[in-house]
Amino acid sequence: MYPAELVKPMREDLTKVGFEELHTVEAVDSAIAKEGTTLVVVNSVCGCAARNARPGATMSLENAKRPNNLVTVFAGVDKDATNKAREYMIPFPPSSPSMALFKDGELVHMLERHHIEGRPAELIAENLMDAYNEHC
Repeated sequence: MYPAELVKPMREDLTKVGFEELHTVEAVDSAIAKEGTTLVVVNSVCGCAARNARPGATMSLENAKRPNNLVTVFAGVDKDATNKAREYMIPFPPSSPSMALFKDGELVHMLERHHIEGRPAELIAENLMDAYNEHC
């Protein structure tokens, strides 16, 4: 587990743009079950989360079509919530950071760490926007 003061600014990168933090299994189940589209960001302390994932997720929200719900879990902090979110992302293996778009509870788009690491935030945002345009 990482200290709360260490991850606070990393959490705020997403919450300040409208993401809701999920800390429990029940909160994850409730978020995924919502009607419409839900973007789940598995946040992380790694450099690619700071440099690529969080900025890419934020930039993607500048699209005309957006998910109805924006939620996040923090790997290495919210262990149970993160594990539950990852169950919904099967068949993809656990990775962080990662991003998944759900529509009416069904996984419709996935960005794994290998899609994020080493790619500019703009490319990640474009990938997400394409998914929003198709599914939202």
